[in-house]
Amino acid sequence: MGKKIADDPVYNQPKGYSSSSNQPSQSEGIADDPVYNQPKKGSSSNNADYPSESQKPRERDGLGEVTEDPTYDQPQTKSSDSNAIADDPTYNQPKSASSGGNDNTASEPQAPRKRDGKGEVTEDPTYDQPQTGPASSSDSKPIADDPTYNQPKGSDNDQSSEIADDPTYNQPGAKDTTNQSPSQQPPPKQDGKGEVTEDPTYNQPGATESQSQSNAQSRASTRLSQLTSQIAPSPTESEATPPTSNTSKPRKPQRKKNQDYQTLLPADHSDIMTHISTMQSHARNPPPDHRGYTRQKAAGKMTARERITTLLNPGSFREVGSITGTTKWSVDSDNPLRENVEDFIPSNNPQGFGSVTCARTGNGKKVVRQVYLTSDDFSIRGGHADGHNGLKTLYGEKLALRLKVPVVKLVDGSSGGGSVTTIQTQGYSYLPHVTILRTVMMQLNAGIPNLGAVVGPAIGLGFARVVSTHFSVMAADIGSAFNAGPKVVEGATFEEGLSFQDLGGPWVHCCNGTIDNMARDEAECYEQIRTVLGFLPSCGALEAPPCLEEGWSGDEVGREDVSLRSIISRKKNRMYDPYRIIESVVDRTSWFEIGRLWGRTGIVGLARLGGRPVAILSNNCEVNGGALDAAGSQKLMKMIKFADIFNLPIVQFVDVPGYAIGTVAERSGVMKWGVELGKAYYTSTTPIFTVLTRRAYGVAGGIMLDSREPWMRIAWPSANWGSLPLDGGIEVGHRHELKTIREQAEKEKPGSGEEAFKKKYKELDEMYVRLMNPVRTANVFNVEEIVDPKDTRKICCRWVKEMYGLVMKERLADRASGKIVPVFS
Repeated sequence: MGKKIADDPVYNQPKGYSSSSNQPSQSEGIADDPVYNQPKKGSSSNNADYPSESQKPRERDGLGEVTEDPTYDQPQTKSSDSNAIADDPTYNQPKSASSGGNDNTASEPQAPRKRDGKGEVTEDPTYDQPQTGPASSSDSKPIADDPTYNQPKGSDNDQSSEIADDPTYNQPGAKDTTNQSPSQQPPPKQDGKGEVTEDPTYNQPGATESQSQSNAQSRASTRLSQLTSQIAPSPTESEATPPTSNTSKPRKPQRKKNQDYQTLLPADHSDIMTHISTMQSHARNPPPDHRGYTRQKAAGKMTARERITTLLNPGSFREVGSITGTTKWSVDSDNPLRENVEDFIPSNNPQGFGSVTCARTGNGKKVVRQVYLTSDDFSIRGGHADGHNGLKTLYGEKLALRLKVPVVKLVDGSSGGGSVTTIQTQGYSYLPHVTILRTVMMQLNAGIPNLGAVVGPAIGLGFARVVSTHFSVMAADIGSAFNAGPKVVEGATFEEGLSFQDLGGPWVHCCNGTIDNMARDEAECYEQIRTVLGFLPSCGALEAPPCLEEGWSGDEVGREDVSLRSIISRKKNRMYDPYRIIESVVDRTSWFEIGRLWGRTGIVGLARLGGRPVAILSNNCEVNGGALDAAGSQKLMKMIKFADIFNLPIVQFVDVPGYAIGTVAERSGVMKWGVELGKAYYTSTTPIFTVLTRRAYGVAGGIMLDSREPWMRIAWPSANWGSLPLDGGIEVGHRHELKTIREQAEKEKPGSGEEAFKKKYKELDEMYVRLMNPVRTANVFNVEEIVDPKDTRKICCRWVKEMYGLVMKERLADRASGKIVPVFS
């Protein structure tokens, strides 16, 4: 009677028919392998347990029926003597059972199982799968398939059998015929009774039925371990080479290779130090044939490093960001983890700390100051931004602000300013920014000295950096400064053929006040910087200016100069040299003028009195009669703020007839800047001592004399003051009287009116001269003291000494507490 065999529900592989006929076998079947779908072979071609592949799912009734497990529950056949067939303990592959005494089949080892009274398997001990079905044919001799490599097993006779394809590794199995080629795997060894004695793949000896129970667990554990680890078993000497795995071999860990290269690197990091030394050597020793270096020398300029060496004390420079720049790297041929420096372009602004020995500080122990120095390198990209310059310069400015260290800027180029090539490098355009100036303004108002020198073309941001300082100087032979170069100007204003000197040379900016001083060359620029540093504290908010011993220059405090008595003529229209007065009063060789070429109606500078630094202000009667114009007011105003921020007492020599008058003066905004000067006087808190040498008239005189209480001032016998000078003042004040006298004289005697006018004017002038005797003013204590001009030095030195005593200590305490907040910018 026909029996139906169900398809494998996992891989849906149909079961084959018997090789002897195209009909399903009548005998009891053996369940297919549900994982790898490998059919089991019987001992003959008529084995009914292996139907054709075209057989549809089957059902059996009675004891011979095979029930269908959809996934793993494959029914097992039962032998006539109730010997069960052991399932595969790893993949749950059912094994065929042999009948008692039948030597044509061999049972696979099976762990102990539960059976019912009829010998049926009711429970699988490994996966708890119940086994059903009648015993297999007595003449069948099943050989278990290899579940790992799907090695097909051969039959023990010439009868055909079927081998299923391996569904995992896609290794096709061939139908077994008399001409079938043998498998790559040697066939399993069998004894005379057809029992399988050795598994050719795992070299596991076949088990007899009596040994099945005892070896089942051992075989299951061995197979499970082998399958899990995916390690091919070692073949015995009698076996052929076992099949290789289809899986690729694991790659050799790359980390081990890198680790090997890592061990080749120097343990002392000498390779890194070599990179640093190579870059530093490139930066400090530019090649002589470099285009920028050649251009720099042809223009008569020092290199950036030479300037540093010239200004600073030998061996004192400590560079910050010494290897900042652009590096071209190459991978080492012997070690991929190592790189070599092929080329290095340093940042075009070397900077760092160093010490400066100040000039004009005596022949003995000099004043030495620590500074933060920046030096533009025009030989690299013309000083334009290189992607690193801005960050390093901003860092340096912030560092100087935090450490309260003076800053010196040697500008040659744009100091990291913009360039259209920056857009190409970055790949986008950017909003302009000058973040660095915010830090600079904080330095200026904190009293941290900022000094700049123009030692080449200062363009754009470089120009702005040197202007935003307390003191600036330009080299006359090589210096220039402008917002845009001649080419840009030509395209915008059509001014053609302009040179750097024409556009923004020293005779342009040193005469309009943009740059304070002019120097002959670079060497004099650095000498002026050393001189100014000697007068200033490192931080005005915390320190007083550095003082020297009295007589440091061989000049005694009590020195008298009798020539000062006659330096001012009694003829009111006669001019005199104000510089003679200044140099006579201050310590010899200490006078240093600032801004000589601009605002020439005023004179300002630095000096020492008894070794103590002071700021000097004076009117210049040799220019415009001494009347303050707009530029002169700006010049005095800047010096007052300068002195206030650095705690410098001010000594001023006043001879001012008032503010300048006329159309030129009005167009220049003289009163606007005159009032700004007044703001500087009234808002500053540094002590001011006034020496009134001659005139003090009008608003200008009032601002210069009346800005402090209590007033610290003395007058010379040559002094005179009032609301208006007598010249023009008499005619204005007595206009009606003089007019009447002229008219009456004309009526009495024609042609005598002018003579009468002059006579009356002379009488009035003589009267006013007598009334303006300074002694009369001193009698009413409107002037505190009139002194002999020869004693001016002694008086000024004594006052300065007092100011550097408790007054200076109180001032510093007020600044530290925020009670006094001087402002320079």
